[in-house]
Amino acid sequence: MLYDVIVVGGGPSGLMACIAASRQGGRVLLVDKGDKLGRKLGISGGGRCNVTNVKEMDELIKHIPGNGRFLYSALSNFGSKEIIDFFEGLGIRLKEEDNGRMFPVSDKASSVVNALIGQVRKQGVEIRTDSPVREVLFDNGRAAGVRLATGEVIHGASVILAVGGKSVPKTGSTGDGYPWAAQAGHTITELYPTEVPLTSDEPWIRDRELQGVSLRDVALTVWNAKGKKVVTHEGDMIFTHFGLSGPAALRCSQFVVKALRQSGADHVAVTIDLMPGQSADEVYAATMRLAKDEPKKTVKNVLRPVLQERLLMFLLRMAGLQTEVTYDNIPKQGWRALTDLMKGLPVRVNGTLSLEEAFVTGGGVALKDVEPKTMESKLTRGLYFCGELLDIHGYTGGYNITAAFSTGYTAGGSAAAAVREQ
Repeated sequence: MLYDVIVVGGGPSGLMACIAASRQGGRVLLVDKGDKLGRKLGISGGGRCNVTNVKEMDELIKHIPGNGRFLYSALSNFGSKEIIDFFEGLGIRLKEEDNGRMFPVSDKASSVVNALIGQVRKQGVEIRTDSPVREVLFDNGRAAGVRLATGEVIHGASVILAVGGKSVPKTGSTGDGYPWAAQAGHTITELYPTEVPLTSDEPWIRDRELQGVSLRDVALTVWNAKGKKVVTHEGDMIFTHFGLSGPAALRCSQFVVKALRQSGADHVAVTIDLMPGQSADEVYAATMRLAKDEPKKTVKNVLRPVLQERLLMFLLRMAGLQTEVTYDNIPKQGWRALTDLMKGLPVRVNGTLSLEEAFVTGGGVALKDVEPKTMESKLTRGLYFCGELLDIHGYTGGYNITAAFSTGYTAGGSAAAAVREQ
C-alpha cells in the first residue's frame, strides 16, 4: 500500500501531524519504535501536561529564545487559541494557571494523551508501534517511504519526521532523526542541553551546605567572561548537591552553555539576587532598621523573618559577621558585605547536567533549509520536520509543547495538501 503521509514518531508533534493530515482525507500511517504513544507528553508539566500558553503571539515567541521567530507562520496557522479550541472540542476542559500556562482541569496528562490518541484512531490513522525505523527512503530527490528495522519497506508519498531530540531518552527521544535529516542534505546544528539544572564545583556546593534550601521569587543573572550581564531570570530556585535547579536556573541554562562555549573558560559567574524588588541601599537600610528597632536582639534573630536560617547563617559567615552581634556592635562594613551578598550571591557555575537529563534539546535541524509555512524540506520534496527535532527551543511553561503542536499540525496539513495536489 502507498500511504499519502507516513509520520515517524508518536509524540505531541507526531500525533498532531497525524490529525491534521487525516482531516484532509489522506491515507496516514503513524510509525513509532516504542510500545506506547505520547510518552513524553505523559510526563510533561509534572505529569499534568501544560498543553499551551495563552500569551499573545509576540510575547509567546519571546519565550522561545531558540529561533522562535521561525514559528510566526505556524503559530498563525495553529497557535495557542487553536490548541485550546482543539482540546476543548475533544472534551478536555482546560484551566489557566500562573503566567498563562494552560492545564487540563483533570490535572492528569493521561487525559490529554488519551484524547489525542483517541482522535488519531477515530480519524482512521493506521498505527504501528514497536516498529523502529532503520532509514528514510528517497527516490529522485524526494521522500519515498521508510525501511523498518525488520527490513520491511513501507512506501509513502511524503514522510514527516517527528522523532524528537535527545533529551529525556527514556521517552524514546534518542536522536534518531538527525542522521536521516543529514542524509537528505540538512545541516544539524550543535546539540546542547536547555532547561536543565546548573552544576557548580564551589566548595560550599560540594559540601552540601545549602542543599535543599528553596528560594522564592529570586533573580538569577548570568555574566560573561568580560563581566557583562548576559541574562537575568526571576523565579523560584533550589540549591542541590551538584549546583542550582528550579525554574530560574533552568531558564538560565542555555545562556550558561553558550557563555562557556564562547569564552572557552571552565566556568561562568552567576549571581543570585534574593530581593530583586529592592536596591542594595534599600536592603541595607531596611535590615539595619530591623536591627535598630530591636537593639538587644542578635542579628541572627533579627534577620530570621527575612531569610531562611540555613541561608542566613551561611551569608553571615560569608560576610564575616558574628551571629551573636547586636545592633550597637554591628560593623557597617560587615553589614554592607552581608546586604551585598543578599543582592548578589556569587556562584561559579561550571556547566549543566547532561543533554539526556535536560527537559529540552537545543540545536537540531537547521532552519535555513526548512520552509516555515509548511515545514517541508527545501532540499528534498515530500520530507517534513516538526517538533523538537528542529533547531527550536523555548522555556518551560507551555512554550515547547505549543511549538510541537503548531509545527506538527502545519507539517501534517501541508503534507496531505501537497499529496492531494499532485
